[in-house]
Amino acid sequence: MIANFDFLKPDYPAVWTRRLQMMQRMRRDPSCVPIMKAYYKLHPWQFVEDWGVTYDPRNVGKGLPATIPFIPFPKQIDLMQWIVDHWKRSKDGLIPKSRDTGVSWNAIALSCTLCLFYDGMAVGFGSRKEEYVDRLDSPKSLFYKARVFMENLPREFRGGWQRDKHGAFMRITFPESGSVITGEAGDNIGRGDRAAIYFVDESAHLERPNLAENALSATTDCRIDLSSVNGPATVFSTKRRTWPAEDVFPFHWRDDPRKTQAWYDAELERKGPVVMAQEYDMDENASVSGVVIPNEWIQAAVDAHIKLGIEPTGMRRGALDVADEGKDMNAFAGGVGILLEYCEAFSGKGSDIYKTTERAFTTCDDMGYVQFAYDADGLGAGVRGDAKKINEAREAATPKQRTVKVVTFRGSAAVINPEDKIVTIDNDPAERDKEERLNKDYYANLKAQAWWSLRFKFLRTYRAVKLGHPVTNPDDLISISGRIPNLQALTMELSQPTYSLNGAGKMLINKQPDGSKSPNMADAVMIWAAPAEVEAKGFFD
Repeated sequence: MIANFDFLKPDYPAVWTRRLQMMQRMRRDPSCVPIMKAYYKLHPWQFVEDWGVTYDPRNVGKGLPATIPFIPFPKQIDLMQWIVDHWKRSKDGLIPKSRDTGVSWNAIALSCTLCLFYDGMAVGFGSRKEEYVDRLDSPKSLFYKARVFMENLPREFRGGWQRDKHGAFMRITFPESGSVITGEAGDNIGRGDRAAIYFVDESAHLERPNLAENALSATTDCRIDLSSVNGPATVFSTKRRTWPAEDVFPFHWRDDPRKTQAWYDAELERKGPVVMAQEYDMDENASVSGVVIPNEWIQAAVDAHIKLGIEPTGMRRGALDVADEGKDMNAFAGGVGILLEYCEAFSGKGSDIYKTTERAFTTCDDMGYVQFAYDADGLGAGVRGDAKKINEAREAATPKQRTVKVVTFRGSAAVINPEDKIVTIDNDPAERDKEERLNKDYYANLKAQAWWSLRFKFLRTYRAVKLGHPVTNPDDLISISGRIPNLQALTMELSQPTYSLNGAGKMLINKQPDGSKSPNMADAVMIWAAPAEVEAKGFFD
C-alpha cells in the first residue's frame, strides 16, 4: 500500500505522476517487463495498486475526476489475498458487505489481473439480474467495470486486449493468456462453462437461491458469494452463521478509511435507521420485529462518553461468558464505569474451563480489572472452583500476586426486586400497556431483566446523543469505545437478540433467532452491565 496515503484527502495527481515515472522507466528498459509480470502473477494486489483504476461518475460532484487510480486500502488488500488463498485451496468463501465499500471493484480488478497472468484462467460472475452483470452503458454493471479497468492499463500489460474485440457482452477474453471472464444472470447462474473462481454477486437477494446452489456445485471448486444482507432467513445468512470463520470475510463500512462516523451520521439522517442497519451495518435483523436493542441505538453509543463530555468513573471490572459445547466461543468484556473499553471472543473448543478462567485472569491483569463476573449457568459453573485455585496460588506465590474477585451471574435465576414495579421509560416503543406490573410478573428470569436493563441504557444514551435529552444520571448510560478492534462484530451481536412473551405473559429473550450463532460477546456485555442491585442483593455471589 502507498505509504501514508490520505483516503479522505487523496492526492491523485501524485499517484498519476508516480505511475507515469514507472511506465517511462519500463519503456526505457523493456527487459524489466517479464520480471514485473512474474512478480504480479504472485502478487496481483500489487498490480491493482500500481496500475488499476476505478470509475465513479459521482466523483465529479465532489470535485474529483470520474476515473481515478485504484489505491486499495488495507482491508481490500486482505480481501484479495483471502480470495486468492481460497482459489488455490479450492475452497468456497462468503463476503457479507456494507454497500459502497468497493468490494465489487475488488472482485473485478482481481479477476482481470488473474486472467492476464494465468494461462487458461476462467472466472465467472453471476447475479439475479442481467443488468447487474453487464450493461454496456451502465457503470454499475460488473463488466462495465472490467472494461474500464482493462482499457486503462499500459499496453505492456494488456496482452493485446482491445475493447471492441475482446470486451463482448457477458464475455471478456484475454488473447495472450487464453483466459476468459463470463457472466450469467437469474436462474441460469452456474449453467455455463466451468470456472476456476465463480463470484455470485448480491447472493442474499437471489430469487431462487437453491437453483444456484445445485448448478454451481458442478461449475467451480471456488465459489465466492458477496452480498449485502437481506434478513436472517436467506441461504446466504445461513452460511454466514454456520460456516467456519476463516471462510467468511465480513467487509464493514468501518473498514473503509473514506467513511467516518460523521459520514455515517449524515447518511443516517438521510436514509433512516432501517436502511443503514441493513445496507451498511450488515444487520440481518434490521427489519425484524421485537429486537431488544436496535442498531441505531448501538451506533449512537459508540464513544458516547466523548460525544456527551462524560468522564467514565467507577470500578474497573469485567465479565466472562463461557462457551457452550461445540463451535461456540468464549467472550470477555470489560471497562470502567459506563465505558465498555474491551471485548473479545476466543475459542471455546475443547471446553477447557480452567484455561478459559486463566485467560480471564490474565485479561484482568492486563486491563487492571479488580473483578469479573461469569455466567454460572451450564458449563460456566466450573469457573468458581478454578478461580478459587488460581487465587489461592496467587496468594501463595512469592512474591504474592494480585488476586481477582470472581462473582457469579445466573441468568436462570429469579428476578431481583420481584415486588417492585417494572421500570419504564416514557415513549419506549416496546411498552405495550400502561398497567402497573411487578418485576416478578413481567420478566421470566434474571436474564430477561438484565437484557431489558441494558436496552434502557442504550435507549437513554441514544436519546441523549441523538435527540439532545438532558442527562440526569450519567451512570444510567452506556458508552462503547470506538477503539475496540472487533467493534463491527460486537455491534451486530448486540442487535441480534429479540424479545417475546410466553404463555404467562412474561418476557423472554431469544438470543439466537432463526438459528443464528450465540452472541457470546453481547452476553458478556449484558453480564458486565447488569444492574448494580444484582450484586448488592446476592445474585452475584
